[in-house]
Amino acid sequence: MTFPWMQRNAGEVRLSLPSKGRLAQAARDFLARCGLEIDQPNPRQYQAHIPALPGLVVLFQRAGDIVVSVREGSVDLGITGRDMVEERKGEEDRVLILHDALGFGHCALTVAVPEAWEGVETLADLAQYTREVLGRALRVATKFPRLTSQFLARHRIPHHLVVVEGALENAPIIGYADAIADLVTTGQTLRDNRLRPLRDGVILTSQAVLIGNRENLKRRAPVLQMALRLLEYIEARLRAEENYLVIANVRGESAEAVAQRVREHPHIRGLQGPTIAPVYDARGSDAPSWYSISIVVRKGDLHEAIRELRTIGGSGVIVTPVRYIFEEEPPRCKALLQALQEDDAP
Repeated sequence: MTFPWMQRNAGEVRLSLPSKGRLAQAARDFLARCGLEIDQPNPRQYQAHIPALPGLVVLFQRAGDIVVSVREGSVDLGITGRDMVEERKGEEDRVLILHDALGFGHCALTVAVPEAWEGVETLADLAQYTREVLGRALRVATKFPRLTSQFLARHRIPHHLVVVEGALENAPIIGYADAIADLVTTGQTLRDNRLRPLRDGVILTSQAVLIGNRENLKRRAPVLQMALRLLEYIEARLRAEENYLVIANVRGESAEAVAQRVREHPHIRGLQGPTIAPVYDARGSDAPSWYSISIVVRKGDLHEAIRELRTIGGSGVIVTPVRYIFEEEPPRCKALLQALQEDDAP
């Protein structure tokens, strides 16, 4: 059955974002940093748009429901946690991960046991404790039954899952579960509730990802074009966040001579080499020529880059943040097109 609110224009593309929880504001902030600010005049409405991307309708759903909507095709694209994707994507391979590292929402789905269980530090310890002390299947409270069950089965731990919607940390205290499998960020909530993560108990590390419906991407041109535009903005912004633009003046006999001196130092070569241009003396002096060097430097290499610039006589060094670095063919755009082509291959 198709409800009136589900009907859309042929060129309309739908992107779902988390409506609440740890990813909701982070997803909005991330898109804003990418130059894709969301316009939502009425915060009570579950629909908005992005002025920079005409034709894209933004919807707001629970993080888990986003995966289901994308899987079923009623929504074309979505931003949610990798944990939710792996738990709810299904077996039909309908959900395609377009970008697997958006850089926010980091956490880990982890098995944790009561601190009172002395000597239970690893999965092997847990298996032994389950056999010799409990003498029955381990009761585990979780919101991720598929991932948790697969993980415990791989480690040959007999288990019974208790699927919980609310807080999990009090399950062992109340007594309806022995252990939990929950998302952990800092571990403070576990410590507050006398729980200890197993050293090798990480089921899945997660962060925010961009996903799309495979069939919609293949069959609807507007969906594919919008996905590529989103990826290009995201890739350009994420790459820029890792770098600074550094500009400095250097004396030299020629641009080629300055370039050679630059190439001799590993931290000032730039992403694809330096850009070097003559500096024109406003006074028309016959003094040795000055050249302006522009390079993109990784943030972690900045101090070494400044030192190397001084080594070759650099002065007047300017360091500025980079907003975007657009590539000729962003890697994840290329990967998306290749994945769709492989689907159609005989």
